[in-house]
Amino acid sequence: MTSTTRTLYLFGSAAPPIFDVAKVIETAQADGWDVCLGLSPTAARWIDENLDGLAALTGHPVRSEYKLPGEPDVWPKADVILFAPATFNSINSWALGITSSFIVGVAAEGIGKGIPTVTMPCVNAAYAQHRQFGRSVTELREQGVTVLYGERGFVPNPPGSGKPKAYPWDAALASVKQVSTKA
Repeated sequence: MTSTTRTLYLFGSAAPPIFDVAKVIETAQADGWDVCLGLSPTAARWIDENLDGLAALTGHPVRSEYKLPGEPDVWPKADVILFAPATFNSINSWALGITSSFIVGVAAEGIGKGIPTVTMPCVNAAYAQHRQFGRSVTELREQGVTVLYGERGFVPNPPGSGKPKAYPWDAALASVKQVSTKA
């Protein structure tokens, strides 16, 4: 990789679109990104049999836990963070500053570091009706996070009728490109 390669932290929660993460990584790499993959612990369990292959694909260890004190950081610094799919729990935890999850903690810290950040929720319509979800989306937007939710991003489906193959990954990657040119 050349010194002009930019680093994308791709974070994902346990929602069905996470099963397409290898294709997303390949698309981002084709656009010139050095991709580091971080997963919620549950997402890591869901795709456990693919973790070694994903590490080989990215050239970096896949992370789902905080490193121990004194351990070196194994990833280069992020130029942009994409948190997708982001579940109800991840969005609310992030907005409230509850950083018990590695990916939520890094995303929360990224706000303070001024790292351009994009997120796209993946929640069903019942979760989307919970008042805290709307408050959390507003809070993240007010802190400068690009939240792709609504007509130009993710639109919730009724519970049990998800369409993981229709998850708008292209919109997420296009937004990453857009925020990276502003940085």
